[in-house]
Amino acid sequence: MNINRLEKGILLIESLTFAKNCSCFSEIINILGKLVYSDIIRQIDYLKVENTILRSKLGRRVKISKNEKRRLIKYGKPLKNTLKELISIASYSTFRKWVQALEGFTESNPPVGRPRITTEEIRQLIIQMASNNNWGYTRILGELKKLGIKRFSRNTVRNILIEYGFDPVPKRSKDTWGDFIHRHFETLWACDFFTKKVWTLLGPKTFFILFFINIQTRKVFIAGMTQNPTQEWVINQSKAIAHIFETDKESDIILIRDGDKKFSKEFNESLLKEYDVNVHQIPFRSPNMNPYAEGWVGTVKRECLNHFIVLGVSHLKHIITEFVNYYNTVRPHSSLGNRPIDYQDNNDGDILCDSRLGGVISHYHRE
Repeated sequence: MNINRLEKGILLIESLTFAKNCSCFSEIINILGKLVYSDIIRQIDYLKVENTILRSKLGRRVKISKNEKRRLIKYGKPLKNTLKELISIASYSTFRKWVQALEGFTESNPPVGRPRITTEEIRQLIIQMASNNNWGYTRILGELKKLGIKRFSRNTVRNILIEYGFDPVPKRSKDTWGDFIHRHFETLWACDFFTKKVWTLLGPKTFFILFFINIQTRKVFIAGMTQNPTQEWVINQSKAIAHIFETDKESDIILIRDGDKKFSKEFNESLLKEYDVNVHQIPFRSPNMNPYAEGWVGTVKRECLNHFIVLGVSHLKHIITEFVNYYNTVRPHSSLGNRPIDYQDNNDGDILCDSRLGGVISHYHRE
């Protein structure tokens, strides 16, 4: 005889009601409960072992957000002392501190006095002090005490810096050439020569072009060009454009040059005495220490001079003048965000193309 679901449910309820008073049925329920409970215990034991293995693979303290702490407290607090055998993401004492902090600092019971700086904020402050000042462990500890942070020791500061990859002060405080350039960036200049073969009535001749480049603005200035650049010629040509070193900044003006014999001791002294320019000579065969000047030599040759057979000095002057004007006004520079030196936004007007030197250099602009 077929019985529908409702009829089956009614029969099941009646059967349970009848069996409820039976001691035999109660014993069966107890046995089933123990079986289910023991199975849950085995599952929990497995999860504890798996969690311990996963925690050991992390290798460092797990950072927990405030929301995650609240969730752990919500589900862990009802377990009471049983939680001691389960918790692995932090110690049980740490969990108790979380609970006390949550219960003690509610909206109904706000903290009194100055807010306490958290441990993570202090760690970041220590890293900032070490990065910006090259201070040692003791000096940093002294600065912390000045701020009222007294629960840190010298070894704690040391361990934090080691954790973040900071060497001791003797290794950390070594000044590099890059640091020097960065420190004087706003008033730093560089100079050098580049050459170009020029065809004259007497055959091919090599001309030397002296230039100066401002590291901050990237503007280039041509001091002169000649077949025979003597030390006296270099001094005279430098004096002729010395106005480029005028600045309102109080920092010393630094000029980087290589060890070329055309730059004499008198060259250094004249710039220092008359224009207050400190000349720094880079070591022998170290072009990477004058990267901006070397980079510009590569640019002017690659983008301009290599495309021409120069016929006479006038031709050379015209080519270089056109390229320097293009370089200083409309050519985009990667170091300036791929924009020209004196860039101004202009989103209106038709787009036009301006070509120079027979199309070797060109740029787009709005009318």
